[in-house]
Order: sequence, then structure tokens, then C-alpha cells
Amino acid sequence: MLIQSKATEPTGAAHDRVYRALRLRIMHGEVHPGQALTLRGIGKEFDVSMTPAREALRRLVAEGALFLSSSGRVSTPELSNERIEELATLRALLEPELAARALPRAHLALIDRLEEINNRIAPVIARQDAPGYIRLNLEFHRTLYLRAQAPAMLAMAETVWLQLGPTMSKLYGRLRRTETPRNHKLILAALKAGDEASLKLAVRSDATQGLRMLKV
Repeated sequence: MLIQSKATEPTGAAHDRVYRALRLRIMHGEVHPGQALTLRGIGKEFDVSMTPAREALRRLVAEGALFLSSSGRVSTPELSNERIEELATLRALLEPELAARALPRAHLALIDRLEEINNRIAPVIARQDAPGYIRLNLEFHRTLYLRAQAPAMLAMAETVWLQLGPTMSKLYGRLRRTETPRNHKLILAALKAGDEASLKLAVRSDATQGLRMLKV
């Protein structure tokens, strides 16, 4: 079977590859608030022409993951207090509902999987790896929310995560955590007990607690 080189990669496939890679990078806080991205830099890094690089950036701007200034500069947004509050409110609305919908399908294998993800967080915290922390934290939440079988609602939650990614990295750098999130343990306990009220409270606290600390 022939393997297609990146040089002959169709523009659509190249655009999708660049978009997905940058999307994960932004969502996981691997770029800082206000950090600029250039077509030249993206083209060189991903070995693509200007067209797929431009389309990937345009798509991310449309999702609110990137900001396009009047001068044409593309960067990750620096969120105002009002915007942080708005996104925290969206998380508080969406994620407890996703968790509640997942609860009837929270079988033992799912809980074991969530515990396994949570156990991997401690080493990441020990080495002060903010992007690694964000990645595992979102993996924990997404694994639970997939059981809700509410794809439109989950897509909305992921868009919020995407817009918050760089800001979350800034937050975790400030918090300098030394232990795994207490709310994750509460989420797991509520799942085991089948306690919807406690589950929604724990999810809401985990999703929004730290964000308010960023407001200055």
C-alpha cells in the first residue's frame, strides 16, 4: 500500500490535520494568553502551504479559540473578567447536566476508568506540568460526559474548554497544586452511590472553582 507524503497531502486533509493539532494544543493550555500564531510559523511546523494553515486558523477564530485583530494579527485571547465569568457560568450550566445524564449509565467499568485517569494526575502535578494536568482533567470529564449520550451538549462544553485553554494554563501555574483535585474524589463517590445531587454539586465545583481566582 502506498503511503501519501505530506508534500502530496490533499489540502482538505492538511487543513484538518493542522486544525486538530492546534485545537488540542490550545485546549490543553500549551499556548499562553495573547500568544501570536503566524501562517509562516504554522506552515513550517506542519509542513503545509499557506492555504491549509490559513483555513485552520480561520476555523479556530470562528470557534473563539483565537482572536483576529483589526491589523490581521492572530493570537490566543486574553480573557477579561467578564468573559471568564461568562465561560465559568456556561461550564456550571452544561457540565452538571452532562454528568446527571451520564449517571444512569455509570457502570463499574466506567468508574474504574475514571479512577485510573485520576491516578495519573498525581505525577503530572508533582512535576508542575500545567498542560498535562489540563489534558488529564479534561479527559476525566470527557470520559464521564460521553456516557450522557448528548453530543450537541458535549460539543458546546468542548468549545468552552477550547476558549479557556490558555487561561486555564495561567490558572494552574498560579495555583501550584500539590495534590489531586478533591472534587474528583467527590465525583467518584457520588457515581458509586448513584447520588445525582452530590454529583452535580461536585462537577459544578470542579468546573468553576478555580476560574474565579483569575479575576483581578
